Amino acid sequence: MYVNLYKIQYDEILSTMITTSISDFRKDIKSYFDKVTDNFETLIINRGKDNGIVIISLDEYNSLIETHHELSSKSNEKRLDSAIEKLKNGKSFSKELMK
Repeated sequence: MYVNLYKIQYDEILSTMITTSISDFRKDIKSYFDKVTDNFETLIINRGKDNGIVIISLDEYNSLIETHHELSSKSNEKRLDSAIEKLKNGKSFSKELMK
């Protein structure tokens, strides 16, 4: 179940990507970097047939690494699936944080 959630997030990333050539990127590098960091865009710089570079923000990269870590073991995946199922079925609870 969590894998499907990750797939949805991945599909959303792909729907907000920008593509450019290396020449255009060089001409306006700051503008492209601003789009990536400010708008959470994914930038693909084409470098020829079937060759390119992907640029994402540091926040997006950290999120992908964290998701990968959380899904890296079956026990983590099962624990996350169980937690999502409990939330969907209304079997969750809240607690006051200690001061």
